[in-house]
Amino acid sequence: MDIRRAAHRPTKVAPEDKFTGLVWQDEVVVGEEPSRMRATNVSFSPGARTAWHSHPVGQVLYVVSGVGRVQLEGEAVQELQPGDTAMIPPNTRHWHGAAADRIFVHLAMSEVNDRGEGTAWFEKVSDEQYGQPTDPVV
Repeated sequence: MDIRRAAHRPTKVAPEDKFTGLVWQDEVVVGEEPSRMRATNVSFSPGARTAWHSHPVGQVLYVVSGVGRVQLEGEAVQELQPGDTAMIPPNTRHWHGAAADRIFVHLAMSEVNDRGEGTAWFEKVSDEQYGQPTDPVV
């Protein structure tokens, strides 16, 4: 068994070129062969969000706390609440982040593909795109 202690993995501030607002990242696991899994706890300050991006094998977001937003390109913005799981298909442009007035924490899980390729990053989400109303939560 390999136990990786939290004290040996400091919290990182997410890079400004890929995020809007203050975002912290706590690495959970970076898979080593044969695993391709990567998992990170991501904490967003109110209004903070990712840039548009995609993952070659898709991404799963599990909401730990707070209220968030997620949007697949061409679809409506969806609200995320604690306990929700968002499953984003492979190679689908999307973004996610906190509601304007709430902090938001999710566990982000994804894999690299068989060529070792991971997240592809694109332009930042505009305030207009971010500010669209969310679909009702059902």
